[in-house]
This record gives sequence, structure tokens and C-alpha cells, in this order.
Amino acid sequence: MAAEAAGNLIPLVAAIIGIGVVSQVLADRLQVPSIIFLIAAGILLGPEVLGVVTPDSFGNALPAIVGLSVAIIVFEGAFHLRIESLREAPAATVRLVTVGAAISLVGTAIAVHFLLSVGWLVSFLIGALLVATGPTVIAPILEVVPARDRVETALETEGIVNDVTAAILAVVIFEALVAGIAEPGAFLTHFTQRLGVGVLVGGVVAAVIFVALRYVDLSPGNAPQNARLLVLAGALVAYGGAELVATEAGIAAVATAGIVLGNLEVPYEEEISAFKGDITLIVLSFVFIALAALLDFGNLQQLGLGGIGVVVAVALLIRPFLVFVSTVGDRFTREEKLFMSFVGPRGIIPASVATLFAIELRAQGLQEAADVLVGTVFLVILVTVVFEAGFARRIAEFLDVIPMRVLVIGGGKVGRALAERLEERGENVVIIEDDVEIVEAARNEGFTVHHGDGTDTEVLRSAGGENAKIVVAATGDDDANLLVSQLAASKFDPETIIARANNPDNVEAFEELGVRTISTTLATAQAIDNYIERPALANWMGEIGRSGDVQEIEVTSEELVGRTIREIGPELPGGCLVALVAHDDTIEVPDADYALQPGDRITLLGRRDAVRDAMQFCHPKSE
Repeated sequence: MAAEAAGNLIPLVAAIIGIGVVSQVLADRLQVPSIIFLIAAGILLGPEVLGVVTPDSFGNALPAIVGLSVAIIVFEGAFHLRIESLREAPAATVRLVTVGAAISLVGTAIAVHFLLSVGWLVSFLIGALLVATGPTVIAPILEVVPARDRVETALETEGIVNDVTAAILAVVIFEALVAGIAEPGAFLTHFTQRLGVGVLVGGVVAAVIFVALRYVDLSPGNAPQNARLLVLAGALVAYGGAELVATEAGIAAVATAGIVLGNLEVPYEEEISAFKGDITLIVLSFVFIALAALLDFGNLQQLGLGGIGVVVAVALLIRPFLVFVSTVGDRFTREEKLFMSFVGPRGIIPASVATLFAIELRAQGLQEAADVLVGTVFLVILVTVVFEAGFARRIAEFLDVIPMRVLVIGGGKVGRALAERLEERGENVVIIEDDVEIVEAARNEGFTVHHGDGTDTEVLRSAGGENAKIVVAATGDDDANLLVSQLAASKFDPETIIARANNPDNVEAFEELGVRTISTTLATAQAIDNYIERPALANWMGEIGRSGDVQEIEVTSEELVGRTIREIGPELPGGCLVALVAHDDTIEVPDADYALQPGDRITLLGRRDAVRDAMQFCHPKSE
């Protein structure tokens, strides 16, 4: 009988893994979160449709399989959690994983308690699990939506940190629920014990692995492979060892081991990271399909209107509230805050941990708590993944948060001054700088800075060269600026490349190579001349981006094509006028009888707010 069961299980596991890998490839090809295809595959295979996977398919092995899988997934996320990145992160990012997580926990617990009429411990258990957004659902969204770096950093950091903290917090609340702990003092003691055991075991395992990787000869020929296997085994040993000492301490142990190893300079780090990523994808695919297949639609239906109310509260009330509270006083625009508010889908950690807990709750005779737990968590996952992840691109386009990416090579005074002006216009600027002191100064001023040599192709690529529309070489070295311009043109082909020429004698040579060049010397002389000959214009130009603005935009409104400047002028916002018209290769100051033609680009000049309104008038976002 056992042999027959094993024989049936092998092809089933192989099929699930195969479907999971295909789902991952398909998701990568279509640039949507793989969790959408994994859920669909699981439901299709489950008892609700084909019945290939049932609760009896894995026998008593499912808790162990899910537990070890969660350990690997949490370790993967913790390994990529860099303490240095948290220190450099904007205050809003730190608040998202602290204040924001607390708001999510408490707000969700309150919603669950009152809308579903369940006890506080179960409510807080669900709230703890739904704190986690997770990199497995956030990363694919950010590949589809190239938002500003500050937005991407905040969402990615939130996903990684909250995946780990939510899992640990949920484990402690679950233990309190099973043990019947209700007093705050007893709960705190229980929390401290489990967390302490996990931290101790994880720290010891991480130390042993680090010593082995750093000081032990792992075989000259196969050292990278042995390093990968050693780290994977260490993660599983940390989980199993902690579980042996104290039940449910394993999550804290693997999280600790991952954070410690990830922040130490371990050999073969890139190979280890790539290997762990592949293992995690396979494990994630298998577990999520298996869990989705075991989802009982009856549990979802039993939630009724209360379940829908919880989803609405989590996605449309609690999430926006915590985002706006966390980003108070930071550089995020209102539209960026709204985008972050409506893009917070839940992922694999809530689903896998909830299922693991449900199995144990049913074994304890707590059937109702198990049903509410699984039903609520999966309902939130299904709705947020389908709507928030599936429509992320449309949400971003509607809110206009997909900016033009600009790379500025050189973080000196010129580079930072340019970056400031561009960011005030709403562009996504990344500064590349190799001087550590300048990097620190620029980051302190709130700029996104990539540390590295801008004349290195890989540095340009890692800073976003493939998505850059404009590359500006603004260093104090003309040779470096020329090399950057040539690399950008040959490797990435941005729409515009501009180089700073510190020596005016180099301008002609730069332009002969097809590089648009700004001579620092000539630009300074021209600015001084403007103040002498045209002081009013010079003073006004100094306010561009603040009170005044000049913008060039293509006319796409069908209502304007064929009409004259005389007719359009009165319809423009007050304090704004059309200064120039570019048609094909001709640029002119238009007279009142000039009729706009398809493809014309007009230069709008005036008050900043008026110019922005005129841009929408001439070039509607929907066009």
C-alpha cells in the first residue's frame, strides 16, 4: 500500500513541479506575477475542478513539506535583506516596515474581528500574515512598471522585510493561540522564548557556515558548488534544529541565518544567490500549486459579505492609510503615494504559512479558526493579485507615475544641480558616481545614487542604462564624458546623449562624434551675458522649475490640429503662451496666423502651474 501511494505521489510531484516551472517562464514572458498562473494551475488541479490533487494526495507529509519550503523561502528573502540598504533608505521606507507594518497588523485584525466575528488571537494571526506583501509578487510588477527608484526601493524593501517579520510574528501569535495564552505578560514571555531560540540557533548555524566558507578548503575544483550546497543545507538545519528545541522557532532561525550570512562578505556570494533563487522558484511553484489545489471554495463562500468587507478594508482603506502616514514629509508625490497604496498584493508567505497553521489547527480541533484563517488569507491574495498585480501597469499609467529615466554620470555640483531640476519636473534621475564621499553627500540630499564607475558598461546597465531615455555625462573629465557617451550610444541607444565639455576646445571633437555637447565655459559666459544684456529674462530663467517653466511637447489633441495660434491662445491657461513651434527641421517663433500641423512640437512658456495645465490641454494623457 505504501509502495503504491509512493508510486502515485512521484508522478504527481513531478507534474506539479513541471507546471510550476512553465508558469514561472510564462509569467516572466508576459511580465506578470507568476502567482497568478500558480493559483490558476492549483485550482485547476484541485478537487474543485479536475480533482488530480486532493487533501489526501500527500498524506501526513504536507506539513513537513510546507514547513521546509517556507524555511527556504524565508531564508532567501532574509539573505537579500541588506542592513546597509536600510540605513541608506529614505525615512519613508523605514516607516513603511515599522509604522506601516504596525498599522497593517492592527487595522487588519480589527477588520477581521468585527466583520467576521472571530476572536482577537485569530484576528491578529490573520493580520500578521497579511502584513507581508513579498518580493515574489512585487518584483514582477516593478519589471512591468518602471517607477521612480524611490518608489521601487520602498516597495522592494517593504516586501523583503515584511516577508520575514510577518512570518516570525505570525508564528508567535499562532503558538499563543494553540497554547491558549491570553495574558500580555505570558504572550511576551512566549514571544521572547521562541524568538530567542530562533536567533540563537540561526546565529550559530550562520557562524559555522561562514567559518566553513571563509576558512575551510571546500575543494579547489568544486568550491562554488560545495558553497551553494552548504548554505542550502545550513538553512534547513537551522530550521530543523530550532524546531527541535522549541516548536515554531524555525522561522526565526532561518531568518536570522539568512540576515547574518547576507550581510557578511561570504565567498561565492553571486553563485550562492543565483542557486538559492532557482531552488526557491521551484519550491515556491510546487508549494503554491499544492496549496491552491487544496483550497476549499466553501471556505471562501462561508465568509460572505464579511470576507468581502475585509478585502475592501485591507486593500482600499488600511493600505492607503499606512502608505500616506509612512510617506509624510518625504519626496513622494501624491500620485506615487496612490500608486503604492493600490499596489500591495499578498503572496507566498501568507498562503503557505496560513495553510501550515490550518493543518495544525484542525489537528487541535479548531476547525472553525482554520477555515476562517485559510479562507480570509486566500481571498485577500486572490483579489489583490488579480486586480492590483494584473492592473498595475494601467494604474501607473492612469496616475502618470512612469517617468522618463535619466542617467547622470557624475555626482558633483553640476550633476546634482541638474538632477535637482529634473526631479522637480518629475523625472526619474539616477546619479552614477564612484567617489564614496560624493555618493554619501548626494544620498544625504535625497538623490538616488548608484555607486560605481560610469565608464564601465556593467555599471551603466545595473543603474538602468537599458531603460534610460537620456544619458548625461557630467563629470569634470572630458575623456570620461566622451567614453560614457560612446558606451551609452553603442550599448543602450538612449533617445538623447548629452556630454559636458570642460575644455571648450573639445566641443568640436565631441560633436563630430555625434555627441550633443555643452561647454561649461561657454554656458557660463552666455549666462553672464544674459544677466548683462537681458537681466529680466535671465532672472526669470533662474526660476524655471519653480515659479516659471518652459516645456516642449508634441501636439496630439485632434481639436488643436489645423487651428491657428490666434484661435488657441485664448484657450490656454492664463500666464502661458506658445513661444516656439518646431515642424520637421524648422524652428520658428509662430505668428498669430500659424496653423498647427500633425507632428508639431510647441514650446510653452509661462507660470509653472499654467504650463503644466497647457501640456495636458495640448497633449492629453489619454492620447
